[in-house]
Amino acid sequence: MDKIHNFHKENKHYRVVILGAGFGGLWATKTLVRHPVDICIIDQNNYHTFFPLLYQVAAAELEPEDIAYPVRSIVRKFPNVHFLLAKVNKIDLKAQTVETDICLVSYDFLILAAGSTTHFFSIKGASEYAYPLKTLEHAVNLRNQIITCFERALYEPDEELQKSLLTFVTVGGGSTGVEFAGALAELIYGPMRRDYRNLDFKKVKIILLEAGERLLSNLPDRLGNYALERLNRMEVEVRFNSKVSEVRPDEVKLVDGSVIQAYTVVWTAGVRGEPVITNLGLPTNPSGRVAVLNTLQIPDYPNIYAIGDLAYSEEDGHPLPMVAPVAIQQGVAAGKNITRQISGKPPVPFHYSDRGIMAVIGRRAAVAYLFNRFCFTGFLAWIIWLGIHLLSLIGFRNRLLVLTNWAWDYIFYERVVCFILPAKPQLEKES
Repeated sequence: MDKIHNFHKENKHYRVVILGAGFGGLWATKTLVRHPVDICIIDQNNYHTFFPLLYQVAAAELEPEDIAYPVRSIVRKFPNVHFLLAKVNKIDLKAQTVETDICLVSYDFLILAAGSTTHFFSIKGASEYAYPLKTLEHAVNLRNQIITCFERALYEPDEELQKSLLTFVTVGGGSTGVEFAGALAELIYGPMRRDYRNLDFKKVKIILLEAGERLLSNLPDRLGNYALERLNRMEVEVRFNSKVSEVRPDEVKLVDGSVIQAYTVVWTAGVRGEPVITNLGLPTNPSGRVAVLNTLQIPDYPNIYAIGDLAYSEEDGHPLPMVAPVAIQQGVAAGKNITRQISGKPPVPFHYSDRGIMAVIGRRAAVAYLFNRFCFTGFLAWIIWLGIHLLSLIGFRNRLLVLTNWAWDYIFYERVVCFILPAKPQLEKES
């Protein structure tokens, strides 16, 4: 297999390969571009996805392209950055090469920023029948499923089957589960109620299952309680201590023996490291995350860094969360450490600056925990959430589109993207 052409352009330049065009990979690139390196970004998709708003695509609030931005457009102004649209098949740690389905790429430094995938915890049927929410394709498939269920329920004569079609279960009471449940409730009891006037919406159930005893367990109790109160007001039924034992095409079984009849199960209960990376024989934890040194280097491989969701590191005895701010800061830190190594200096330890965690729960309501000290709820937290997410989006066009859709939804209580796109819903697969 030939090596990629035009990558190592100058002998004095070091070759840095970055696996993944997510937050960590892009911020590492931005940190490295002004140094004597040639960078190759490898990703299966030619776009960067703004994952914090992915659930809004699934809830028909945003279009997929609103939260995606072409990688080549991001890096076009950097002559020493190359992009390879390819799937990674193998990494030879000794030969320092990355084998893809397109070509072989050699490296002097490697940054593993491939992100994470859904963790189903080996629960029977979950990977086959539950809807994950980790990619744009997942979000579109879930949106298709939700709208398809309403279309079928409208003309379904069997009342029990109709109730199953109109029952939507979300597994996981973390930020993504809470945000999606709130967005789904606003979609169903707003635009969908007006579009499907002949349906009895008393048959609709939105259920959020949490295995623990509270929502948003990574936030103070006050914020979790606010989220619970807000979801209850939005007609979301929250069940605590509810562990799933099996997922079937038309039902969810719980450990306590109870059964929920539902055709739509959304899985937000956990994530794990990307499998292609965890199969390299590197030290990983049970969630498939690569254990790294405090410098973000992999033990015994000083020229390889792991960042973002893929990396397992601790601060003050606690594992760092798998969130975008961590990936961004680690991307910058890995880039700086590589430049230090190039100049003959030792890498320095990474320290995470926790600026806060936020979650939005529908219109004009959110929770925010900033700088591990300040708690905000309601409208003020919602404004903070809106501002930070808008500013974090890459590209003026994306910011404008998202702002326009949010404004339209806020003013007119309308979702403009309730389409069933040409993709095969899971409901059809099982029929």
